Amino acid sequence: MADNTTQHKWRFFRSGGFDQVALETGADLQHLNELDPKLWTVLSCPTSGLEINSRTLALLDVDGDGQIRVPEIQAAVSWCCQRLTDAQLMFQPPGVPLDAISDADEIGAAIKLAALRVLEYTGKTAADSLQVGDFTDKSRLFSPDHFNGDGVVMAELTADDDVKQLITDIVSVLGGVADCSGGMGTDTEMLNSFMAQAQAIVDWHKAGAAESDDLHPLGNDTAAAVAVFDSVQEKVDDFFVRCQLAAFDSRAAQTLNPEATVYAVLANRAIGQSDDDIAALPLAEVGAGLALPLGQGINPAWAEKIEQLSQLVIKPLLGNTPDSLSLAEWSAISAKLATWRAWQAAKPDSALHQLAPERLTTIVTTDAAARLQQLIALDVAEKTFADNVDAVERLVHYQSNLVTLLRNYVSLSDFYQGENKAIFQAGTLYLDQRSCELVLYVADMARHASMAPFSGCYLVYCTCTRQGEAAVNIVAALTGGDVDELMVPGRNGIFYDRNGRDWKASVIKVVAQPVSIRQAFWSPYKRVAAFIEAQLQKFAASRDKDIETKTTSGVADAAAAPAAATSGFDIAKFAGIFAAIGLALGALGTMLAAVVAGLFSLQWWQIPLVLLGVMLLISCPSMLMAFMTLRRRNLGPLLDANGWAVNTRAKINVPFGAALTGLAKLPKGAKRSLKDPYAGKKQPWGLILLMVLVIAAAIGYWWYW
Repeated sequence: MADNTTQHKWRFFRSGGFDQVALETGADLQHLNELDPKLWTVLSCPTSGLEINSRTLALLDVDGDGQIRVPEIQAAVSWCCQRLTDAQLMFQPPGVPLDAISDADEIGAAIKLAALRVLEYTGKTAADSLQVGDFTDKSRLFSPDHFNGDGVVMAELTADDDVKQLITDIVSVLGGVADCSGGMGTDTEMLNSFMAQAQAIVDWHKAGAAESDDLHPLGNDTAAAVAVFDSVQEKVDDFFVRCQLAAFDSRAAQTLNPEATVYAVLANRAIGQSDDDIAALPLAEVGAGLALPLGQGINPAWAEKIEQLSQLVIKPLLGNTPDSLSLAEWSAISAKLATWRAWQAAKPDSALHQLAPERLTTIVTTDAAARLQQLIALDVAEKTFADNVDAVERLVHYQSNLVTLLRNYVSLSDFYQGENKAIFQAGTLYLDQRSCELVLYVADMARHASMAPFSGCYLVYCTCTRQGEAAVNIVAALTGGDVDELMVPGRNGIFYDRNGRDWKASVIKVVAQPVSIRQAFWSPYKRVAAFIEAQLQKFAASRDKDIETKTTSGVADAAAAPAAATSGFDIAKFAGIFAAIGLALGALGTMLAAVVAGLFSLQWWQIPLVLLGVMLLISCPSMLMAFMTLRRRNLGPLLDANGWAVNTRAKINVPFGAALTGLAKLPKGAKRSLKDPYAGKKQPWGLILLMVLVIAAAIGYWWYW
């Protein structure tokens, strides 16, 4: 680990309650390895869910684990400083001029040469700058009409017709290998495989073309004869084996022939000559030492094939057409066809059989394959260019985006200084006449919801949908305005992502936290008012239900029983009620008089202080809790819940929070009419209550003074 005794003079700024390093010059980047990681704001961040070029993040994530860590950042910065003539270029607008690439060593010179070729292939001149967009479509850099170092040669790369046709044959038969340009060609491995298969097929055809009575016992008719032989060989062998078993044991003959019940199954239905049940029966009647009949007595399902065997195989090979075929004759025929059948069994298993034998012979006897191999070797020799193209792409991506990442990693200057949005800010959520700028994508709702409340922020989770796009989840921090009755699941708003696209946002979860001290001051009174309102609604509902129940039961009783005598007026009952009301009013009046008397016993300037003190006494607990919550409000848990490793408490105080949540305001100079034709009619009850209180206070003052 580095320590903080470096000789480089760093400049820090304080924001969010902690010191952050200011990265402003090339010298800052050159000495970044010397900065103590304990002073870094972030130690790790994910490669997804960020508003920065994804290819840049992939290049930084050397081990491909989905996280970018401090050593990877340090290595990338050091490499850029080594490959650029001036590290200050990292702070310039995107674009790497050719003369900005250092050629002080062999690697740098190769990268610079590759950069020049990239400019040429993209239609630029040496005076132009390389941009990230030059590498979006790499097929322009690895065109099929020039060597690109991937070891794959396409037909477009050569003007040699023989080589061109050979590549076409290889691709059409074996499928080819993908070239960096996007087309299909061949490499050394596929060429060697193709040539080996072609040679094997040519040799096989050559062996089959040899003039030999053993190989071609029937001349040009041998192939057709073997095909007929193969079609009945298994069935004929079965017949002779059955006969041998019958000779071995006379008791086996009856068992090896079909039972009579087999024919009973066939008796009650139409039977075709090719019926499967008939074809499954033995070829002929089984018996000790019997020959296979070639005419009468043959299984009808096999009669046609046995006739073909007799005409195409037996007669040509034996010289006659016998009425039957013995086991010895069958064995002799098998022996005469064995050489041809062995040659067929040796046929190479290859897709190259779809090419004509003459074409394969031409391929293996000419030097087209050698010339193609030379082209592949020349392309492989260009591998240095392919590797250096990757280095040029890396340099261009780093120059465009690395400093932006550093200002959201080594420090959070983009977030706190407000000139640019931070890379973790997904966009802006508009909801209930306010705009929320601290909005993050959420990949794992359960994990995020378990950690994010520790941020102390009022959080609103939303699902955002847009036609033609997959739904995304976001969380927005509300850091300003009144949110007492603001958010409930089901409310809708609009979310604008960083590309300006609008999404429908639906609230699915709310994590309530204090937003301001002012809100906390009035919250006890609002809670009391809400409680009284709820109790009044509950009381009114219960009384309404009681009246309905009594009315229903009374009507039912009146219909079921004769009318009862009308009861007289109970003067004692009503006297008691009025006495109780009088006592209650008297107690209230006494209490009010005591309060008023106490107030008027003070000096006039003390009365407002007493009232203020009472209000503070009521509101102080709520305000204290809000103060403590707002004091610990910080960004860290929100990022940690998304897979970051935040190294400090990044506070979101009240002024900064107010800047992150915009409230609706009328434009400056706008005129507003206060006349509302649909406004509720004002009632004088407030004025009447105020007058009653004033009169009561005056009476109390006169009585006790």
